[in-house]
Amino acid sequence: MEKYLVETNNLTKSFGKFTAVKDINLKIKKGVIYGFLGPNGAGKSTTIRMLLGLVNPTKGKVKVFGKSINKNRIDILKNVGSIVESPSYYGNLTAYENLYITKEILNVKKEDLKKALEIVGLSEEKNKKVKKFSLGMKQRLAIAQAILGNPELLILDEPTNGLDPSGIREIRFLIKNLTKKLGMTVLISSHILSEIELIASEVGIINKGKLVFQGTIDELHKNSVEQIKVNVKPKEQALKYFNSKGYKVDIRNEYIYLKNCLDPSSITRELVMNDLDVYHISRYKSNLEEMFLSFTKKEGTNDINTF
Repeated sequence: MEKYLVETNNLTKSFGKFTAVKDINLKIKKGVIYGFLGPNGAGKSTTIRMLLGLVNPTKGKVKVFGKSINKNRIDILKNVGSIVESPSYYGNLTAYENLYITKEILNVKKEDLKKALEIVGLSEEKNKKVKKFSLGMKQRLAIAQAILGNPELLILDEPTNGLDPSGIREIRFLIKNLTKKLGMTVLISSHILSEIELIASEVGIINKGKLVFQGTIDELHKNSVEQIKVNVKPKEQALKYFNSKGYKVDIRNEYIYLKNCLDPSSITRELVMNDLDVYHISRYKSNLEEMFLSFTKKEGTNDINTF
């Protein structure tokens, strides 16, 4: 039995001289919700297209269900549902009619259509024309199309883009249920960490085409290094002192963060002995949002905290 449902090996895609994705090694286990995070333009959509066989990699390999997507694309995609960017609909047709067309293409049972509508909460709206749907309802319809036939793997590219908080919450609840009740494995991409943190058990962070982190949410938390947070005046004099002592510093608003010192009391004594006024000092650990920003500011490598 394969250890990973989805696995890539040095996956790379270049467009001319520009490399959009470089040496990506994704490892996605069966039954998880995997959050694929990164800023806009980081390479998320290009990676997803390669996973689906929509774009050929410049180099590297993609395996889904233990099979090469390059050699077994049709067979693999029979068991994969996906939403890539903005889904398409027939606006003058009803939700049911749109799904019926997809059902015929996929050659799945009529019962699967009814089940999909029920799962996404559109049973009562099935006879309403899609052009009258809200954006959130359209996204739920797109998910219904993607889960027709109960695929083992669901790939969603930024499914909450443009949704209001209520719509985002609905999609989040729906995705959790797909894994919990149907056992689906879900890959969901986003550029918003707080959204992924509430839904995913494992994450991969991509920046400038490189995978800079891969692991569980707990492992991401463990990457947070404890620092000393201090508000001291005069700040310029304090910075000169810290630099002379070899402390690594980061400045955010009125605070100075010391990255290689863990004893607030000794720092306080040093500052007071050098005629500096200490207004605040405490231990501090970065939250996930700050860590995400730090990961996406630096150049990535493929061997930071993988499983």
